[in-house]
Amino acid sequence: MSAVAVDRPVRARESLSLVAVLVLALLSAIAPLATDMYLPGFPTMADELDTDAASIQLTLTTFMAGLAIGQLVIGPLSDRWGRRRPLLVGAAVCVVASALCAVAPNVGVLIGLRFLQGFSGAAGVVIGRAIVADTVRGVAAAKIFSLLMTIAGIAPVAAPLLGGVLLGPVGWRGVFGVLTALAVVMLAGSFFALRESLPVAARQAGGFLSVARGARLVLGNRRYLGYALAMIFAMGALFGYISASPFVLQTIFGLSSGWFSVAFAANALGVTFGSLANARLVGRAGARRLLVVGLVSLLVWCVVLVVLAVSGGLRVWSVLPLLFLCITSLGFVMGNATSLAIAEAPSAAGTASAVIGAGQFTVAAVVSPLVGLGGSGTAVPMAVVMVVSAGLAVAAFGLLTSGRGVGGYRYAGGAPATSSGAPS
Repeated sequence: MSAVAVDRPVRARESLSLVAVLVLALLSAIAPLATDMYLPGFPTMADELDTDAASIQLTLTTFMAGLAIGQLVIGPLSDRWGRRRPLLVGAAVCVVASALCAVAPNVGVLIGLRFLQGFSGAAGVVIGRAIVADTVRGVAAAKIFSLLMTIAGIAPVAAPLLGGVLLGPVGWRGVFGVLTALAVVMLAGSFFALRESLPVAARQAGGFLSVARGARLVLGNRRYLGYALAMIFAMGALFGYISASPFVLQTIFGLSSGWFSVAFAANALGVTFGSLANARLVGRAGARRLLVVGLVSLLVWCVVLVVLAVSGGLRVWSVLPLLFLCITSLGFVMGNATSLAIAEAPSAAGTASAVIGAGQFTVAAVVSPLVGLGGSGTAVPMAVVMVVSAGLAVAAFGLLTSGRGVGGYRYAGGAPATSSGAPS
């Protein structure tokens, strides 16, 4: 076919095995782990590489830039060439880039290698979501996306804790060695457990112009944009929490590093609990209905957080449960919003997945400096960023997702409906 037909969904033909789902989970985790796992080693890296903190911070910035750009490039290309070939090439390059990061002789080389690591690692993130969209539909897709998005949400929270544990025994270069080993597992799992999920007949033909045309069709799908922006802005609340909570909880409320780690871990368990509950309920309640629950809950708790922060009434006994409730709400947002968005453009799942992924990391790059604008002595910037992100997510959902979708899928109940209203 010469162009993307977003109104003619490709029917699923098979299911995903447990091994395949586990490999997809690793694909969704490798990029967040590579983003944050080496953060505790920043001071040591600056000393060993004889550079300043700003240059070390640039290694994080270039990685995130590579991850965002890589998704925008690799996602559409996978709609053209199929999923397996770009995934294996990206995973192989990620292995090499990760290994070279471990032996980088200076910060300039490390900055370049981190961009390459992010760009190639983007293949696993964006194509993993596309494989799910190619293979399963409806409730099954929402359940798998809940798992993948849970891991993608937990990984940036858990990665600094894991990095802190590894830093003493193996050093920052050893942390990159561990990331290399994970990339090897990702490559092997992709080769042995994941088959090609996009038939030749369903691929885009016509080269770059066709890919660009497909991107325009996806971006012109109002309901897709509504679900995608709901997901992207909701993740803005998560990144606001991740960026600001070390200062808020330790500097303002006096938590020790140990108790801060406990609070961080508790919130990771919260989003896990939310996602597991979502996976159990989605068959009965439907992905759209549960997405509404998650978005409204996120906004309500963020409003309470900002009111207490602005009024000066925020205390450690109130901030901890409020943050837990905010992060737990995301368990009902991430998987549902992703599955509903990609279902609106099933014939361009790679492109649809790329926009969501790139949007998340763009929001992360914007949010991270914003939460520090008021200094380290106030929780107001974190609370404001979180409530604005939640408000934008609710607004995007409410304004853009009404009516029947272009892709024909309505997850209002336990089963999706086709454009004619019949169960798919």
